[in-house]
Amino acid sequence: MPAFKTLDDLNDIAGKRVLLRVDLNVPVADGKVTDATRIERVAPTIKELSAKGAKVILLAHFGRPKGEPVADMSLNQIVSTVSEVLDQAVAFASDCIGEPAATAVAAMNNGDILLLENTRFHKGEEKNDPAFTAELAKNGDIFINDAFSAAHRAHSSTEGLAHILPAYAGRTMQAELEALEKGLGKPTHPVVAIVGGAKVSSKIDLLMNLVDKVDALVIGGGMANTFLAAQGIDVGKSLCEHDLTETAKQIMTKAEAAGCAIVLPVDGVVAREFKAHAANETVSVSAIPADAMMLDVGPKSIAVVNEWISKAATLVWNGPFGAFEIPPFDTATVSAAKHAAECTKAGKLVSVAGGGDTVSALNHAGVADDFSYVSTAGGAFLEWMEGKELPGVTVLTKTA
Repeated sequence: MPAFKTLDDLNDIAGKRVLLRVDLNVPVADGKVTDATRIERVAPTIKELSAKGAKVILLAHFGRPKGEPVADMSLNQIVSTVSEVLDQAVAFASDCIGEPAATAVAAMNNGDILLLENTRFHKGEEKNDPAFTAELAKNGDIFINDAFSAAHRAHSSTEGLAHILPAYAGRTMQAELEALEKGLGKPTHPVVAIVGGAKVSSKIDLLMNLVDKVDALVIGGGMANTFLAAQGIDVGKSLCEHDLTETAKQIMTKAEAAGCAIVLPVDGVVAREFKAHAANETVSVSAIPADAMMLDVGPKSIAVVNEWISKAATLVWNGPFGAFEIPPFDTATVSAAKHAAECTKAGKLVSVAGGGDTVSALNHAGVADDFSYVSTAGGAFLEWMEGKELPGVTVLTKTA
């Protein structure tokens, strides 16, 4: 990964108008924020800039309004929560460009914080339209991107502005990029990747990329069934993409050529119903009943996974092992997560995890804070794992 510019490269910014792209796309119910994690993540950057006397102008999107103003997607509804998290007053402008934005920016004093309205209320945002980008740029002297979660999108507020204004990575973006570099960029070997989730079809690029970079690829969740089926194993009524068994074979062949071990379940917890506390039994994967489905991996499989984690110097994790949302089919995910956390706390492991279900699973296991880094960026984290270029990151590099 090329070097990228950070706040450490910024000199005196007192009085400067800083356009700071943040991720404030938080869950809201009945007009109230139900999870402020993303706001808390960007708070250090906002506070640092404000403390240095910058005029901090927040750019963000909320939902998918498709280029038109939508009342229930206004960022005005989260201003109070942003103020609470920052413990500082936050002003609001009813548009991100034009007279409302210009007037609000002109009224700012050094250290003030202003949130502009949803950038996606304009069609030019997602089109990365030069005219719209230029309108955004009128209100800033410096551009800082602290929204890694939107870095896989070449939008005006994530990529376009960096071509007009001096551009830097915020503290959250910096932490994310440094963690990812340790995860797959320049990791310490052995490197183990855990990839779970329901379908192989959504992670083909990811698996193809990982087998060239890691020493062992642990496959869990519903996608493991597709790999088992590719080996001629009857997985009963388990979730399985039978039309992708040839793809699974190709991945296994590529892994063998690359010297990457593919780790699949050897036993599983099966049930006839997909519900909490359904009657279940543990069987060998070669003995899954025709009328049952595997909803978690079994104790022998967990032992193998934990052994790989113990041998690893670096762990990259995306996706749970089983139906972790419903007990007792969360056992494998929780066990592996706790073991990884213990190894991390002991200083033996660099652990990087990301993806919506993964974050939920680690929170469920109570160990999210014990991993080296947990990314809240869904699509961007996945595309990074797939080895794809992220426009919002590329444009920040010192060579750009």
